[in-house]
Amino acid sequence: MQPFMQAMNFRHACKKFDPTRQIPADEFQQILECGRLSPSSFGMEHWHFVVVQTPALREQLREVCWNQPQINESSHVVVILAKTAAVEPYSAYVQRLFGRRGLPAEAEQAYLERYAAHNDSEIKPYLNTFAWSSKQCYIALANMMTGAASMGIDSCPIEGFSKPGVEALLGVDTSQYGAAVVVAFGYRAGEQPAKLRQPLTDLVEYR
Repeated sequence: MQPFMQAMNFRHACKKFDPTRQIPADEFQQILECGRLSPSSFGMEHWHFVVVQTPALREQLREVCWNQPQINESSHVVVILAKTAAVEPYSAYVQRLFGRRGLPAEAEQAYLERYAAHNDSEIKPYLNTFAWSSKQCYIALANMMTGAASMGIDSCPIEGFSKPGVEALLGVDTSQYGAAVVVAFGYRAGEQPAKLRQPLTDLVEYR
């Protein structure tokens, strides 16, 4: 089996972590790099990673995450914030990220206009900016979890939390960010349960 598929089969939503085991610092940095290097719509890198380390803060975070034990039994917890105001058309952030491509001025302006048009026609009619940014954050989340699995590190994505509670606890500027998802990393305590998935024949259609 190829290493990537081994990682995909190894990964599961780990509910029970071994609290005595810590991820080595260099390996956790690689997990963060998997997030940083992830693709995003228009290359806007919609994410901001908050690593919650302080035990007291982890205990408070658990309280606003449905009291899930993964929060303080895992080695590391990351709250992924989705950028909001920064990714609005023509913001300084958007212009800076397009500007780093080194395009001629007219080409850069054309990209900015296309970005604004996409926002108006494909995002705002169906989503708000937070929802769109959150979709991009989930790409980073998936890559971080698979990257962790490739190193034998377990993870658990957590959507069961109070968004206002997490944001208030971390002092998030909600005019700029929204809490998209929480993810715990560490090492499993016990055996991995059987992976339950539908067969490809039920999921794939060729036309």
